[in-house]
Amino acid sequence: MNVKVVVAILMLVGVPVCAQSQSMPRASKADAQKVVEIISSDKAKTQAYCDLQDLSEQMERAYEQRNIKLADQLLQKIDTMGKTLGPEYVALINRLELLDPENDKLDAEIMFELTALNRLCSGQQ
Repeated sequence: MNVKVVVAILMLVGVPVCAQSQSMPRASKADAQKVVEIISSDKAKTQAYCDLQDLSEQMERAYEQRNIKLADQLLQKIDTMGKTLGPEYVALINRLELLDPENDKLDAEIMFELTALNRLCSGQQ
């Protein structure tokens, strides 16, 4: 899965709490590293993350096919599954919306950290 898809999925998962994100601090590279460490050290969470990625790809295909009903159903599953990954994951996703468009370096560092989880998924298949 490419980085653009990961960003799109992360943003979609965080949409329901957009109003709350106004008072949260911005995401950092350290936050992303902590989330990667938590998920990668727990086999059940790693599997849940990989399942979430599969659902995200299905959702992307549903949007491409303009099947909005299916995409919405998948988004609900993604949101629920995202919560099983822990409060740190949810907080990071919610704070990713606050990334500064002026700070491309930080954006790239955070996304690089998160792609480490995607490599774990491709190793499981």
